[in-house]
This record gives sequence, structure tokens and C-alpha cells, in this order.
Amino acid sequence: MTQAAAAPDGLPPLRDIIRRYGLAAKKSLGQNFLLDLNLAARIARAAGPLDGVTVFEVGPGPGGLTRALLTLGATRIVAVERDERAIAAVEEVASHYPGRLDIVAADALAFDPRPRLPRGPVRIVANLPYNIATALLVRWLDIEPWPPWYDCAILMFQREVAQRIVAQPRSKSYGRLSVLAQWRCETRILFDVNASAFVPPPNVKSSLVRLVPRPEPLLCERTLLERVTRAAFGQRRKMLRQSLRALGVDVAALLTTTNLDATARAEDLAVGDFVALARALADRRSLRQDAAQDPE
Repeated sequence: MTQAAAAPDGLPPLRDIIRRYGLAAKKSLGQNFLLDLNLAARIARAAGPLDGVTVFEVGPGPGGLTRALLTLGATRIVAVERDERAIAAVEEVASHYPGRLDIVAADALAFDPRPRLPRGPVRIVANLPYNIATALLVRWLDIEPWPPWYDCAILMFQREVAQRIVAQPRSKSYGRLSVLAQWRCETRILFDVNASAFVPPPNVKSSLVRLVPRPEPLLCERTLLERVTRAAFGQRRKMLRQSLRALGVDVAALLTTTNLDATARAEDLAVGDFVALARALADRRSLRQDAAQDPE
């Protein structure tokens, strides 16, 4: 995709930045650089009004999305990047917007941004490195206590992963990630992006996904919900009466308590059904603990 000769923010074209800093994309880092500044601006606009907002960005690369976010008024950006070449490139953006861009050299999977975040609304906006995208999302969905430190996440995924996030029951994409994401967030695919928008182009289409944390998700223990979905989807072709045996409890009693059909399969259950199973599992655990404390 051809980069315009003059960027609206007065900074050099991204292709010039890439040449200057030797930023050939590394497959080992999951890098696919977004060079279309118009598309970057569209992604930034999807985050809503940015005045007074701090943005957390993962993997800024040569800084195309970073520049769009700053141009559209983000008060501050905390950007985490592990590629030293990209850090040098984005430092040029930081100099152009003094005091508004905080660049952190770190592995995003091990970095907790909260100590660097000021008070006020925080949004995650990122063209995620595809090799760690799902792991990062799960980490952000596992945050305790809930609601989390961000009020919205605008994230680029491979199309297949995006479809899993928003998938509904009885679809082939519906699985553990669908349940966890939709239990804690409202999820929506905003638009698709062709491979030609990236350098190098990935082998698949990409999709931009919006996740808005639910202030009060259906009540259950997250760890038990994850345990139930792991058991059910771990043998998704089998009926619940078989797949849920991995929980190590009386499956018949669990299904009777939740009024679920023993012949149903994991893909037949709505998010609320999995929550009901997790709550029933918690009740049975409490009964066993009470019995152990009072053997008579």
C-alpha cells in the first residue's frame, strides 16, 4: 500500500521511518506493520473521543497508530514495545509530542501498566502482535477485581480469533474464549482489514474488535468458570454427561441442579448456562467443605 508523501502530523512517512531504523518486521515478534495512516486514524476513531483519555498501546512498531491516537487528542499514551529498533523509531514521535508518549521497553505479557497510568479513563488500543494476541486478551479478561482498569479495548486480531471472541452458541467458532470474553465484556467486530494493509501482509484477514467491560458480569468465580469451560470444550464432541466428568464431581447431580440436558454438548450452552454450572460447582465445593468440618 502506498504511503502518502506528507503525513498530516508533520512527521516523516512511515516507510522512511522503517528504512531509517532498519525495521524489517520479525516473524518471531509477530510483527505486521500498519502503514496506512488513514486506516490507523479509523482505528483510533473507533476508540471514541480521546480528550482526557490515557491510551495503553502494545507493539507500536514504527508508530503509525501511535501518531493517529496523538493527532486525535489522546492526552497520554503508555506504549510497551520489546523491539529496540521500534523503540528508537517511536522516540521520534515522543519528541514531536513532548510529555504525551511514555515508551516502555518490556514484554507485554509480563508488564503491568497500572503503576504508570494516571487517574481518569484508560483505553487499550492496539494492533496486537498476533503471536501473543490471545494470551494478552485472556490476561486482560482475568483481571481481579472486576471491573478492570480499562473502560474499553479496541484490538486488532486475526479474523479467526475475532470470530471466536464474538461467536454465538451452536457455531463452530464458539468456545472457551467466546464464553470468557462475553461473560465479562460486550463484544463486537467493528470491521475487517485486508492483508494488503500490513507490511509484510499476513496470510489471513484481520478484524478490529471492541470489548467494553460489563460493570457487573453474571455472578460466579472466574476460576470455576474457566474450569467448567475447559472440561466441556476439552471434549466438545461429547455430551455433557461425559465431558463434565473431568470436573471430578457427580455430573448427574450438577446437571439436575442447573436444569441442563445431559445429552447437550458444550457448543449448545449459552454463557449463562456455563455461569450456572460454575455456581453449582461452587455450591458443591462448599457442601464438601462443610461436611469435612462437621463429620457428624
